[in-house]
Amino acid sequence: MAAATSNSALPKLSTLTSSFKSSIPISKSSLPFSTTPQKPTPYRSFDVSCSLSHASSNPRSAAASVTQKTAPPHYFISRYADDEPRKGADILVEALEREGVKDVFAYPGGASMEIHQALTRSKIIRNVLPRHEQGGVFAAEGYARSSGIPGVCIATSGPGATNLVSGLADAMLDSIPLVAITGQVPRRMIGTDAFQETPIVEVTRSITKHNYLVLDVDDIPRIVSEAFFLASSGRPGPVLIDVPKDIQQQLAVPKWNHSLRLPGYLSRLPKAPAEAHLEQIVRLVSESKKPVLYVGGGCLNSSEELKRFVELTGIPVASTLMGLGAFPISDELSLQMLGMHGTVYANYAVDKSDLLLAFGVRFDDRVTGKLEAFASRAKIVHIDIDSAEIGKNKQPHMSVCSDVKLALQGINKILETTGAKLNLDYSEWRQELNEQKLKFPLSYKTFGEAIPPQYAIQVLDELTGGNAIISTGVGQHQMWAAQFYKYKKPRQWLTSGGLGAMGFGLPAAIGAAVANPEAVVVDIDGDGSFIMNVQELATIRVENLPVKILLLNNQHLGMVVQWEDRFYKANRAHTYLGDPSNESEIFPNMLKFAEACGIPAARVTKKEDLKAAIQKMLDTPGPYLLDVIVPHQEHVLPMIPSGGAFKDVITEGDGRTQY
Repeated sequence: MAAATSNSALPKLSTLTSSFKSSIPISKSSLPFSTTPQKPTPYRSFDVSCSLSHASSNPRSAAASVTQKTAPPHYFISRYADDEPRKGADILVEALEREGVKDVFAYPGGASMEIHQALTRSKIIRNVLPRHEQGGVFAAEGYARSSGIPGVCIATSGPGATNLVSGLADAMLDSIPLVAITGQVPRRMIGTDAFQETPIVEVTRSITKHNYLVLDVDDIPRIVSEAFFLASSGRPGPVLIDVPKDIQQQLAVPKWNHSLRLPGYLSRLPKAPAEAHLEQIVRLVSESKKPVLYVGGGCLNSSEELKRFVELTGIPVASTLMGLGAFPISDELSLQMLGMHGTVYANYAVDKSDLLLAFGVRFDDRVTGKLEAFASRAKIVHIDIDSAEIGKNKQPHMSVCSDVKLALQGINKILETTGAKLNLDYSEWRQELNEQKLKFPLSYKTFGEAIPPQYAIQVLDELTGGNAIISTGVGQHQMWAAQFYKYKKPRQWLTSGGLGAMGFGLPAAIGAAVANPEAVVVDIDGDGSFIMNVQELATIRVENLPVKILLLNNQHLGMVVQWEDRFYKANRAHTYLGDPSNESEIFPNMLKFAEACGIPAARVTKKEDLKAAIQKMLDTPGPYLLDVIVPHQEHVLPMIPSGGAFKDVITEGDGRTQY
């Protein structure tokens, strides 16, 4: 956009996402305070429903239709009088309050100071101060993943904003509702290479569902409302709001009765799935002999409907990494996880099936391997809320672009009416899969007193009754946590799936503990991932969050080492994380990090001592770090090599063997 040349106040500008230069004067007035409350303003709520849709022109379009209505029982009482001017930063904070925000993860800087000052005036919002902006955005993700409510993080301009990038990309790939707010240099300085200026809207354009550069203080209420709606409707995702500092300082009287300006987005949101299509799915189910469910993160909000569908049909369930918890792992019809490190029997089921019911999934390469060989014998039914995912990687025989919850409700209704007539019986198929379960169970070997990392997770599962919220970093420990902890319900399992961002586990556990103060929250981490955001131990201590850290410490980048063992003749290429001059000592000493932050910690090296050590960790009030020393030779098995097919599955071996 061309630079503004006039010094007069600009007319009201629509929100732009390009560089903007202006010489708009900044108000120097101080903020007036008032004890006169504003008249109660009703909250606005939205009815969202989803349905069949054809391909959208927007690859990130959500799938929901919206009816706007006022919810009379809910009222928000402002601390300002109706006509009382207040700073843009205070309007922003009140807009967050009106969206129901109770917690934010915000790290201050020069361009966001006004927002932080406004946060201190809020009696509703608590700021959990991270020690790094990446810790803040991952914590906001942990908050959203564990609660289903959009997480909110705030950072300053320049390096503060760019430190959010990994978290935004992670939320985009895993469809996590997130609202990120960044400070920006004043409007007149945008595009001048000012101190701590980065065009964060441009930087994040491809890794956010939508983003805004606020150029008019009067737009703040509408933009915040739209951001939360966009983040949580349809296929969820991250939305970024970039707020120049002069906008934060400008005095204005907000207008809260605004309407959404999202005509294109709303027009692409489908309605309820057509009953004829759901009846066709039921017909395919009735005709199949070897059906299998392939469920992903899109099923986390429809767990009850999924369980009812399985109850009505008796179809076994294989879950993606993101879908763990949507169906109870301990159920006899659960095949656990499929894919590269999925169970043999889950991958066998998909390979031998004649009907693949793909619900809320995207046919990711870590699930499918060689696409041509994946479910090659099966008819494929794909239900997903994002039309861009249907046929993107694997062409289905039938598809419904819809919210899985609505589709399952419709299918279950049909089954409840006609189920007896269909006479569904997959007992022979289930028996075939049970034989595979007996033949290829998840297993591991024990070597002397060494602690198998899989055993550590099994003990944690036993002692927590499978009820803990588990976060992880990325690597071998992540896969073992997916395999050996028996998740019972959605939102227990928090992991960086699509992006695979190391350093995710500890801050994600912070977010989960803030959102679920009564829950047991355990970060199962590896030493490589843990040290990437180790500074967040300070946040855990200051906030006194009861986060337990089960650190599986093998002194290596375990997953890369595994690939080195299998495919690079065990040549170590910078994957040893200890001190090469003193390999007999554990380095770095993780207990010292904990001690520096006043967090109780212990180390365990023998299998016989492990159970008591984990019990002590769980029994200790507040945070605790348990450093579990495990052998680096362990491999995550089963394993289907990248680009391979089920026939290529590896079930034996470790780093003690030469390949």
